[in-house]
Amino acid sequence: MIAALKGFTQQLVPVNGIRINAVTGGSGPPILLLHGWPETWWEWHHVMPLLAPHFSVVAIDLRGAGFSDCPQGGYDKATMARDAHEVMIALGHNRYAVCGHDIGGMVALPQAALYRDAVTHLAVLDVPLPGWSGWVATSARLWHFGFHASRDLPERLLHGREYDYVSTFMAERFYDHNSFNPADIEIYAKAMALPGRTRGGMEWYRSFAADHAAALDYKKQPLEIPVLGLGGDQRFGPQMVPMLQEFAGNVSGGSIPRCSHYVADERPDEVAAALIEFVRPN
Repeated sequence: MIAALKGFTQQLVPVNGIRINAVTGGSGPPILLLHGWPETWWEWHHVMPLLAPHFSVVAIDLRGAGFSDCPQGGYDKATMARDAHEVMIALGHNRYAVCGHDIGGMVALPQAALYRDAVTHLAVLDVPLPGWSGWVATSARLWHFGFHASRDLPERLLHGREYDYVSTFMAERFYDHNSFNPADIEIYAKAMALPGRTRGGMEWYRSFAADHAAALDYKKQPLEIPVLGLGGDQRFGPQMVPMLQEFAGNVSGGSIPRCSHYVADERPDEVAAALIEFVRPN
């Protein structure tokens, strides 16, 4: 399960009453990368070396995933945003950009909304966001939202079947299967099989009602920082910019062609180039 990336180091950072696994490397303005489900920080392993010549890169395991702690509570996205923010402060980054994919995007948005003096740029990749006007209709169509939010049942059904579920789940959300290394599935499945991690990931979904209510408040004070919305043209790409325009006034982005949900895996060059162009000082 241990995955290492040349030029990067891992450490457990004590924050917000728990320990968060952080992987760091590179130099320059800081950027924080937040993964989605069912992945870990390893989601970004193709993107991080491309960003490292330009940025001080920080990728973390969210609470409940990978080598970060998985406490009983605190899976609302505002609390998870505090985890991530405190990691950056602990690492000496008082001002930073944040990029989140999938559930990580749901964390990145409140992070930008709650820590406005710290977050300089916000990028959100391929995810419907709580608080969005299309949230209720879209979340009702996504079968796994309801399944993952069911109390105790997913943990019971997935125990010992983590590889089967992760491999099938991700395969359904890829456009170009040649762009993905099947060995990565083993990394994510073994991470999910660690004690408490299946429950931790399910708790991300069980907090959606609270996340939606909180995000409606964020919209009352639109973000003024630059915001980037990207997604696969076969998934949420066409919706990312109008979705984020409900939360911010300065939004750019769009769709990555021939790509589905796992944009950092399928199209790491395009994702890295977009982030460099978006965040790098002029």
